[in-house]
Amino acid sequence: MGILAQNGISKTAQRESNDYYATDPRAMTYLLKYETFNKNIWEPACGEGNLSEVLKHHGYNVLSTDLIDRGYQDQVHDFLTTEYKFNGDIITNPPFKHTTEFIKNALEAIPMGNKVAMYLKINYLSGRKRYKEIYSKFPPYRVYVFSGRLACSKNNNPDGFKHGAMDYAWFIWEKGKIGPTELKWIKE
Repeated sequence: MGILAQNGISKTAQRESNDYYATDPRAMTYLLKYETFNKNIWEPACGEGNLSEVLKHHGYNVLSTDLIDRGYQDQVHDFLTTEYKFNGDIITNPPFKHTTEFIKNALEAIPMGNKVAMYLKINYLSGRKRYKEIYSKFPPYRVYVFSGRLACSKNNNPDGFKHGAMDYAWFIWEKGKIGPTELKWIKE
């Protein structure tokens, strides 16, 4: 039995067509122990509200949008084509295939001094193209690496949160802040 089969992933498993891999809500709970945000938050890839609900529980005003109507969002909205300016912070787990565009759009949509937080695979730190398009111009000011593994779940299946096989981190940008990136760990 191969490693993929041991982790419950078939070698022939199909990616979800809209790249919908929901975030374990604990990822947001842990981040809020380490980082503070504006009271107004936009979650532009909200799925079924896993992150939005944690934020609301902690007293944040949350605008929840998504390209796909999953019955949770405040409105169906294509974040990649938005020209909307948001007076707050943006927090999301973007579809991996559109991560670079999400980061650029988020930084464009917020005022100076506001934050963007993206829940990304650790391997998003590497790559010449990413460095050229993102990190050389807009390095994150802080990256929070999880000391353990939290899973993302295909189509928000609750069983999918049980076995994490990927390493994730929260990447934090503050618009206008340029400097060395600080690396921290989230201890679960």
